[in-house]
Amino acid sequence: MSLTVSLRTAASGLQAAQAGLRTTSDNIANVNTPGYVRKTIDQKPLVVGGMGMGVEVSGVKRITDQYLQMATLTATSDSKHWGTVSEYLDNAQSLFGDPSSNNFFFSRMDSIYSAFSAASDDPSSSLLRSQAISNVSDFLNEGARINTHINDLGNTVDAQAKADIDRANDLLEQINRLNSDVSRANLANADASGSENIQSQLIDELAAIMNVQVQQRSQGGVTIRSAEGYLLAGDNAAKLSYNRTDSTMSYIAIEPIGGIGQAQPITITGGDLRGLMDLRDQVLPGLSDQLGEFVSRVTEQLNAAHNANAAMPPPASMTGRDVGTDLDTAAAGFTGTSTIAIVDRANGVVQSSVVIDFDNQTMTPGGAFSGDFLADLNNALGGMATASFSDGQLSLAAGAGYGVAMDEGTSMKAGRAFSHFFGLNDIVRSNGVTNYETGLKLTDGHGFTPGDVIQLNLAQADGRPLRNISITMPPAGTMQDLLDTLNASSTGVGLYGTFSLDSSGKMTFAGNGGGDVRLAVAKDDTKRGTDGASLSQLFGLGGNERSSRAGRFSVDQALVSNPMKLALGKLDLSVTPPAASLRPGDGRGALALAGSGDIATAFSAAGELGAVTMTVSRYAAEFGGSIGRRAQAADTRKQSADSVATEATARRQSVEGVNLDEELVRLTTYQQAFNASARMVQAAKELFDVLTNMI
Repeated sequence: MSLTVSLRTAASGLQAAQAGLRTTSDNIANVNTPGYVRKTIDQKPLVVGGMGMGVEVSGVKRITDQYLQMATLTATSDSKHWGTVSEYLDNAQSLFGDPSSNNFFFSRMDSIYSAFSAASDDPSSSLLRSQAISNVSDFLNEGARINTHINDLGNTVDAQAKADIDRANDLLEQINRLNSDVSRANLANADASGSENIQSQLIDELAAIMNVQVQQRSQGGVTIRSAEGYLLAGDNAAKLSYNRTDSTMSYIAIEPIGGIGQAQPITITGGDLRGLMDLRDQVLPGLSDQLGEFVSRVTEQLNAAHNANAAMPPPASMTGRDVGTDLDTAAAGFTGTSTIAIVDRANGVVQSSVVIDFDNQTMTPGGAFSGDFLADLNNALGGMATASFSDGQLSLAAGAGYGVAMDEGTSMKAGRAFSHFFGLNDIVRSNGVTNYETGLKLTDGHGFTPGDVIQLNLAQADGRPLRNISITMPPAGTMQDLLDTLNASSTGVGLYGTFSLDSSGKMTFAGNGGGDVRLAVAKDDTKRGTDGASLSQLFGLGGNERSSRAGRFSVDQALVSNPMKLALGKLDLSVTPPAASLRPGDGRGALALAGSGDIATAFSAAGELGAVTMTVSRYAAEFGGSIGRRAQAADTRKQSADSVATEATARRQSVEGVNLDEELVRLTTYQQAFNASARMVQAAKELFDVLTNMI
């Protein structure tokens, strides 16, 4: 009986040694196989009836370290996140050109000022005027081109995010299927390491797309969960969706099984998806917004100077921009004085003038304001010229042989003088609202059609939706009534944030308690007046509205067609007729245009820069620097994440990878164990032979 036990013990040793040799050989064969994790046999004593009966191989297991695996997955997610942001920011930065080149975007602004400076020396030169207009047009066209390409980058980001979601869904399906293979192999005490290695590689790929939590299942395989713990793969594979519209933030959600129920938004903090979503929702729109803010302020200062200038001969008529409000509201709130002069086009002699005194609410000639600004202005013009207001635009037209010239004086509203506010003599025109400082006060009528609806989308910082709100415009009332409606707790945004109106008439939204709540305009059917701007257009609400500004500008076509209409002189009201108030050789206006880049300007918060007051030339330097700094910061964070990922991968590899020296030692050990067991079998055989012969 003892010989039988010895023989069985030796046989079990042979089998264990064979299993060890097999796993060691497999390790050595896969020493250069990417993603391969070394394996070893799991041995334990075989005990029968309390007595040792050899050795039992309970299975083959992979040598892994769950902590190092999670560290590697996290580092990979971070590295991919910042790598994606860095890559697209580099592309965006290249759109502005080489800073050392003459084609650098911000250098084009300097070319504008240089051209106007040259024109001031010879105002009668059509060539110099044309060059100045061409430089302005080039600057605006380049701004529009850059903005278009930034939007194209956004479309590319969207397409990549959709592709990532499709791949993530495919990976989750495969990981979930492999769980069954691993579980079946474990139940049969078979080698499941092949399926587990494939599964591990799929998880590594998934981590590069999105951050996940990985847990080992007791029956074999893994459970994949989102950051907040929602099941993505394990017993079933979740189906993810990429949710976005052109105007709202993007987020990832788990779709309900069978289409029944609501999709569950999940938190994405790392991976390629997080980088793409940050780019799509914040980085690229912020860059477009900052570009729009910069271009709009450059044009604002050019228009301010041009409105304060006068051409010789003066234009027979002037038509302003759409101010988005009725005339009486637009004309209210000014301070100081402004003068409209009717000038002989042939000689530049003032024939009549109207002095508008906003402080004392009078027109000279004419008298006190009656409450109808258009009627008061036409009465003061006395037939020498007529004023009209249509589609939000103020127009002045002089009689035959006469022209219109402006002296802005000391007039001011929301940082703009009278003619500049109405855009009567703009050098740059826009096809939409570009300045959101409306000048409206809380006591002004809101002017929006009662019953019109704006749909707002409120989301968390990472894009996960909070609430969709439809707000109906209140009955005719003041801007305060409109704010009360927008900020109502039950029907407005009051639970999440507050709308406010500052002294310049700019409306802004801020989350409650400093909360990071993002506002988007899903749909806006509101209208101010009959054909006026919508609420989001007038006040620049929502990322879509603000990020498209840079593409709305163009030089006044009348100036392009005839550069001699460019206003390069100044109206001189200090002279007495018949002395001319306008002279062909006057270049003072050109100097004002050349110096417009050195005038302190209030910039709204946009992109990386907060609200600041500085010259447009200084802002150009800050803007250009902020793009570079942001790209460099993303690259630095990528390099840091890469370093962590490299270190985590190296340590994980030191545990999971195949070491030839160690495997050769194991190979020798198993060979010796095999030989020893074989010798034991031989010894048992010889003893059996002896016993047989004795019998």
